[in-house]
Order: sequence, then C-alpha cells, then structure tokens
Amino acid sequence: MDQFDEAQALEERERDECIARATARRKGPGATHCVVCGEPIDEARREAMPSAIRCVECQDRRERWARVHRGR
Repeated sequence: MDQFDEAQALEERERDECIARATARRKGPGATHCVVCGEPIDEARREAMPSAIRCVECQDRRERWARVHRGR
C-alpha cells in the first residue's frame, strides 16, 4: 500500500466516523428545554423532531445566521 492508498483509507475512516457521530446525535434524545434560551420546547416540536435541543425561535435564528455566514 503506497502513501496515496494510506491517505485515502485514512480519509474514508475519518469520514465514516464523522457520519456515524452526526447520525447518532440526530437519533439521540432531545431536550425538554432549549439549550440556548432555557424556555420549554413545545410538545409539538418534540413530537415532530424528537432530537430537538432548541426551541423553534432559537433554531430559526441559528439557521438564519448560518445562511448569512455561509456565503462568506
């Protein structure tokens, strides 16, 4: 196995580990209270998105911030 093959194998392992971690986070239990503002997360949101950790307002703010800063 040459250096190229080793680098490719390392990249593949790291990518698989990152995907596994991200998938586990999404499947994990959510929160009853928002991790940002501390307000209770609405029951309907927790039913629709069981892994939610932010209330609708804080999640919306986070997504808007990400859209604005992604273009930089």
